[in-house]
Amino acid sequence: MSQSPRAESTTPLMIRTADDYTFTALLRDRVTAEPDRIFAEYKDASGAWVKVSRARFQEDVARIAKGLIAHGIAPGQTVGLQANTRYEWVVVDFAIQAAGAITVPVYPSSSAHQVAWIREDAELAMLIVEDDRMADAAREMDAPPRLLVIDGAEEPALDVLAEAGAIVDDATLAAASSDVRADDVATIVYTSGTTGRPKGVALSHRAFVEHPLNGAAHPDLGTLAQNDARILLFLPLAHVLARHVEMLALACEAVIGFAPSHKTLASDLQTFRPTWLMAVPRVLETFYNVVDERTGGGIKQRLFRWSAFVARKVDEKRGRGGHGIVLRAQMALANVLVLNKVRDALGGNLRHIVCGGARLVPRVAHFYGGLGIACMEGYGTTELAGPMTINPPSDVRVGTVGFPYPGGTVRIAEDGEVLAQGPNMFVGYWKNPEATAEVVTDGWYHTGDLGSIDADGYLTITGRKKEILVTAGGKNVQPASLEDAIRPYALIQEVVVVGDGKPFIGALLSLDEAMLPGWLKSKGLPSMTASEAAADATVREHIQHIIDQANRLVSRAEAIREWRVLPRELSEKYEEMSASLKVRRRQVEAHFKDVIDGIYAKA
Repeated sequence: MSQSPRAESTTPLMIRTADDYTFTALLRDRVTAEPDRIFAEYKDASGAWVKVSRARFQEDVARIAKGLIAHGIAPGQTVGLQANTRYEWVVVDFAIQAAGAITVPVYPSSSAHQVAWIREDAELAMLIVEDDRMADAAREMDAPPRLLVIDGAEEPALDVLAEAGAIVDDATLAAASSDVRADDVATIVYTSGTTGRPKGVALSHRAFVEHPLNGAAHPDLGTLAQNDARILLFLPLAHVLARHVEMLALACEAVIGFAPSHKTLASDLQTFRPTWLMAVPRVLETFYNVVDERTGGGIKQRLFRWSAFVARKVDEKRGRGGHGIVLRAQMALANVLVLNKVRDALGGNLRHIVCGGARLVPRVAHFYGGLGIACMEGYGTTELAGPMTINPPSDVRVGTVGFPYPGGTVRIAEDGEVLAQGPNMFVGYWKNPEATAEVVTDGWYHTGDLGSIDADGYLTITGRKKEILVTAGGKNVQPASLEDAIRPYALIQEVVVVGDGKPFIGALLSLDEAMLPGWLKSKGLPSMTASEAAADATVREHIQHIIDQANRLVSRAEAIREWRVLPRELSEKYEEMSASLKVRRRQVEAHFKDVIDGIYAKA
């Protein structure tokens, strides 16, 4: 295979939808084609999975859409939706579209301040929330919009809407969305943001309808969601990637299972038995670390780690001349002793994991690959309606984020920045043409990420354009490579590399307080708090080993020379983490300025 890099990569468009093809049109066509096909499953009060056909889904959507119209929601108005991942979320989303209105997703974890900003900026006509906690936060606003609560004790939102909608006839419902076109705004997704106030990303019906239809039609990508495909969704539906899965499931034959909480993920995997799922790297890293921790140390832990090592070797050698007799024998033994149990813990049917949101460390990807589960790393942003590139099921290349979705093109600018365009590209930032002009030039979206494209059109992300640190000695350092190498370890919750304008590179680390007790036990150490662990010699020795391993990936001038353990975890509560679990670097540096000053005090 040639190693000559390319400046651009394109995948041809498979399907071009009509100008009037919208959320509502897609649902209508799918119901007409196969009304009894199962679209989704959700858990009832007893935890049993309840099947929902396409026809029933359409009926639920129509009933709620009529209720929105009865409550005065007019075409073009905005309706906020704040809830965990659940069937009702998708019903309300499609109902808002059927009423000709615009959905404004709100993360379940959003603060009252953040919700107030979204309410003001998007001019919400109504806000539908999941529970009283979210409702209380909304009521703190100076001028709250009309508020409905899905799990309201006295007036459950869906019951209220269904009752009100009884007076609205089918003709009125059809008329509400009759003038909506594919390039009209369907949703405004507020970026969780690593800097400043969230911006409203306006996305069209085409970005959410034509985009997944093309993925489903692609001869390789489409195999993910055909035949017996079952998708377990636990990412927040306010996240644009989860929303893409919502549409993808309808666009093809897949069944989508809604898991409202990650706390039940272990049992949901067992009972729903997905064939593929969507996850961020932290979920995959945590699963591995939890399995390792639950071995309890000793011979069982050594056996698990040996089996994981064998699995990685098997995947690394896949397609490179095959596996030798010794490795095949080792893998057979590892399967019997350990790996089959790990597969069962993941439901037993899992064949693919689509991973995005951050860089996946190759050793983690190879571990799952060795289990026979293809880790298909992809890349995208909110402005690109989720996935822009993805590794295909038939040719996963660990370390890359794959080739463009059908109809999409990625280009590398002269300064190394990744540019993108396609049917999934956003309309612009809501009521903010100046911000739009800053990132869109001649029809190309400037992602802010740095990357390269190989000879076969696969994209690799190498860092963030705006997150380059320049030391006092003039050395340019990309913190991402160091952070990505340190973050997957069980003891580490987060790491932030610092050193801009400083004489050397340093790092701030927070300990994973959920993993800490098991880690201490496995090392024969007594129970201690995170702050106590930060001062413990054995803990510090282990962290130094992790730092040393990461430093091997960079030059001496780029290596971490000093580090400090923070007194607590980084938190979304203090706006140090975004809702999509990205570090807000400026906030961290501001909150822990004294710690950073301590790193450079002697220098």
